[in-house]
Amino acid sequence: MSCLALSLQPANGSDILLQTREWFPPARALIALHAFRQIRLAFSNKTPASTVAAASSSESNAATESIGDDPLSASSGQLIVGVESRYRVVYRLVNSIYVLGITTADHDNSINVFECIHIVNQAVNVIVTACRGVDVTPEKLARKYAEVYMALDIVLRGVSNIRLAAMLSSMHGDGIAKMVHSALDTEVKIRGADTWPNVEAHSVEHQANIEAFSSASFELPPETLAAGDQIASTLVPQSTIEQDEKMIKAEEPEAEKDPFAASEAINKQEELVGGFKKTKDPSATDLTLALAGLEVTTLPPAEATQSTDITVEGFEGKYGGIEFGNEQATLGDSFEGFSDAWGGGLDASEFLESKKVKKQEGLSGLELLQTGDDVAPPTAAAAGADGGKSLENLLVKKTEMKGPEMYILEEINAEFRESLLARVGLMGVVYLRTTPPKSSGDKDTEFSFRVEGTSSVKRFVIQGSRVSSLGNGMFHVRTAPSEEPIPILKYSLLPRLTPLPLRVRLIKRLSGTLLSVMIQYVSNPELLALAPLTDVTFVLKLPVDPTLLKVSPKAVLNRSERELKWHVPEIPLKGTPGKLRVRMPVDSCEDDEELEVVGYVKFSVQGATSLSGVCLRPASEGKTDFYEVNHRYESGVYMCN
Repeated sequence: MSCLALSLQPANGSDILLQTREWFPPARALIALHAFRQIRLAFSNKTPASTVAAASSSESNAATESIGDDPLSASSGQLIVGVESRYRVVYRLVNSIYVLGITTADHDNSINVFECIHIVNQAVNVIVTACRGVDVTPEKLARKYAEVYMALDIVLRGVSNIRLAAMLSSMHGDGIAKMVHSALDTEVKIRGADTWPNVEAHSVEHQANIEAFSSASFELPPETLAAGDQIASTLVPQSTIEQDEKMIKAEEPEAEKDPFAASEAINKQEELVGGFKKTKDPSATDLTLALAGLEVTTLPPAEATQSTDITVEGFEGKYGGIEFGNEQATLGDSFEGFSDAWGGGLDASEFLESKKVKKQEGLSGLELLQTGDDVAPPTAAAAGADGGKSLENLLVKKTEMKGPEMYILEEINAEFRESLLARVGLMGVVYLRTTPPKSSGDKDTEFSFRVEGTSSVKRFVIQGSRVSSLGNGMFHVRTAPSEEPIPILKYSLLPRLTPLPLRVRLIKRLSGTLLSVMIQYVSNPELLALAPLTDVTFVLKLPVDPTLLKVSPKAVLNRSERELKWHVPEIPLKGTPGKLRVRMPVDSCEDDEELEVVGYVKFSVQGATSLSGVCLRPASEGKTDFYEVNHRYESGVYMCN
């Protein structure tokens, strides 16, 4: 190893750190450091008079001054120090800290100076990373002294660039143990290889299994062998049996035949289907497999069936296109031969009827071409035997509206600062869903209604083109039918009278480099008339991308957005407050206010009553001009910080 010691020496003050190899005494390293300091101070205090005196000094002093660069004018260089034991000191100046590498001053080029320079450059990377920039000071090095000490010890013994990068990335936040031990196999993992000690155990186990199975022997009982032979005989192909019979017949001695005897073909009966062989393969009668490779030609566009007018002299007329004649009496007669040839079922006259033809399962009606003992398709009479209770009819009947419907959609916004409510606001919208234009015959929807529970309302806004106010909470609406719900009225509540369905509290604590965050939540016990909150989502914005994370209960981490999400199935109205905890290491910072943690809550509830207590009633008792359906309230910006 060319580099024997590494040291950090400030421009003013005592040495900060010294790392030596096992066989290099620290006392000799201190001698080299002291000599470097003396030469550096001599250069810094040098005057023109002293320069003239130095020119006439001894040969050793001249040699000392002529070697290396001036530390005050260059940020890097090397010096040879010492009298009896001479050492070469490679240095780099980073801000006010000298990074020194000590090696022997050889004259036979046995020491690789460039390797020592490379080690000094790696040490510079360590202290720059520890101080988060080139502003390297003794105070910043003291904060990360343990990490710098262990990192320089590893660098002095030789480290690759890959492992050095892994060490520097884990210096802040991951701890010394991970920085020292987790990077041992980093280079191997990046290159896609593996070390032999890790693979050797698998190799030994594999070889032992091979030897065990090669020497193992076992016998099957006769009953098992007999059953296997019986099953194997049923699996032998028919062609193999026929070949065996032919071979047995060929081995039998053939008797001499009369060459003038009559042929046996005249005694053989005629078979109409003798050329066809029966097969037991079920795929032979499967129409789906038979039509798997069938390519259906797409029909030309409608423009292709029209003729083209040609106005060239001598060639006037219409060319191209498709012309349909009316020579046959009916369309069924035109396709009569086609239908009879395929056994019926493809008669095009069926499509002339106005009734809806029920689609059969399969390949668009081609399943009727399949031969075999299949069940006949149901007839139209059987299809209508259910009395119109099909799924389509049931859905249509269920979605039919009896009349106009009205409901309220409310959005609540709140901001909590720790346990205090900073601001709150609620806005509601009254929607009108008219009967569809097709069923109402484009007739205007007109009725009057009354709004109750408005003691906490701050302001009402109505849509003047559709709604008019009659006073005392009475309104009259008249509008054309529409497919979409129509907002006809908006209102907002007074902040001091706005009910809160959920109270949230966020607590943040920073102990050293460990950040702990807790979110507490509890339902409002005064809102017993409302349904409990279900499917509530808590979102926590993290200040940094966490390297280590501990949460309770389980949560989902989104690293791209730096968000942590909890999903709470239900929050009971009466119960103990819930708690969501997270703990993570962060980089050490002097100001706690830099770490901003914000939490958001998302929920949506649908029920018979609104959150604000506002309700809709008919203008007169006993008269149903509209139907009040389920209301809904949801969270807008519901946050805590």
